[in-house]
Amino acid sequence: MNAGEAGLLVLAGIGGGLSGSIAGLASLVSYPALLATGLSPISANVTNTIALVFQGVGNAAGSRPELRGQGALVRRMLFWAVPGGVVGSVLLLITPGGSFEKVVPFLIAGASLAVLIRTGPASSAADLPADEIPHTSADVSPFGPRITPPRSLLAGCFFIGIYGGYFGAAAGVMMLALMLSLTSLSLPRSAAVRSVVLTAANLVAALYFAAFGPVDWLSCLPLAVGFLIGGRIGPIIVRHAPAGPLRILIGLAGLGLAVKLALAAYL
Repeated sequence: MNAGEAGLLVLAGIGGGLSGSIAGLASLVSYPALLATGLSPISANVTNTIALVFQGVGNAAGSRPELRGQGALVRRMLFWAVPGGVVGSVLLLITPGGSFEKVVPFLIAGASLAVLIRTGPASSAADLPADEIPHTSADVSPFGPRITPPRSLLAGCFFIGIYGGYFGAAAGVMMLALMLSLTSLSLPRSAAVRSVVLTAANLVAALYFAAFGPVDWLSCLPLAVGFLIGGRIGPIIVRHAPAGPLRILIGLAGLGLAVKLALAAYL
């Protein structure tokens, strides 16, 4: 790898970290960058999964206000998402991906539409910037709203964990759509919880790939550095941006990815 390729991957990591924090679409930027440096699709996929852990670390560090009071919810979701990540990572290395990739565009499109519509128990204040909503990230109270997750949310965590470990693209959009539909958390809090849960599932998959997958460590390092930077900055944008336009941006970006993947799978 030359200096130009390393610089490209750092920039791709920063862009992917920002995209992942805001829209849950980190791989939309980072995965093509890895392919552009000459990696095979499988090697790019596993390398990207390992580097993504650092995006989650940066995001968690920047999302501490949003995560206040959400420890119980995070633990319940992790209990289901992490085993899903294990299943997905094993499936990636032992099964052909052609048939599954034909279903992926429809899953992403459905999740993107759910984010755009945002059905569920959210309050009418949910589309204000986070620092203008009581009991969110800007609240002086150290505790956020306590959520009891419904069974449908926990089951969804398991299947999204499988998807994240296997393929990963737009898993953040799917998890965000699930949380916005089934909980009353605001978009910034939902995004923060989503990031922690998916990072844990990614970590399990990353450990498996590190041991058994074709990881390109020279590419992984600069990408991870970029992810850490972008992941740390992203929550600041989510915290202060109006959630309504942000939801539209997330939904449209997800639909664009769904179309792109559908064209690649069927044409």
